[in-house]
Amino acid sequence: MSDWNTQVIDEFRANEGRVGGPFEGAPMVLIRHRGRRTGRDLVSPMMYLPDESDEDVIYVFASKGGAPDNPDWYYNLTTAGGGEVERGTETYPVKVDEVTGDERDRLYDEQARRYPGFAEYARKTAGIRTIPVLRLTRAS
Repeated sequence: MSDWNTQVIDEFRANEGRVGGPFEGAPMVLIRHRGRRTGRDLVSPMMYLPDESDEDVIYVFASKGGAPDNPDWYYNLTTAGGGEVERGTETYPVKVDEVTGDERDRLYDEQARRYPGFAEYARKTAGIRTIPVLRLTRAS
C-alpha cells in the first residue's frame, strides 16, 4: 500500500470517515478486500456514489486515476464477490456486482457531474477501457 493511501486511511479512521485535501467533503469509504493471489487482507480508500433510494447500496468506480488498466482491488472484489466497507464509523460486509450498460453509464455520468475528475479519467481511458462501476450492497 502506498504511503499516500496509508495517510488517507489513517485520517479517515481518526475523523469518523472524513478526510481533507483533495477529498474534503466527498463521500469516502474504505474497502477491505483480500488479495486474490496473495491472500493478504488489504484496504483501499475510495470515493463512492450513494444509491438514490437504498441506503444499503453504494457505487464505486475502478478509475485508477485514468490509468490504462483496472486497479487490483477491482479484480479482488469481483473475484471474491464481496468484501467489507468502512463507512463513517460503521463496518459491514457487502456483496459485489458489476453494473453494465445504460445503468453503468448513468451512474458514471452522475459521478463525473458531481466530481469532474471522473470525467477526466474517462477521457484518459477512452478507446482503452471502460471504467467499471461496482454496486456494493450491504450483506445481511
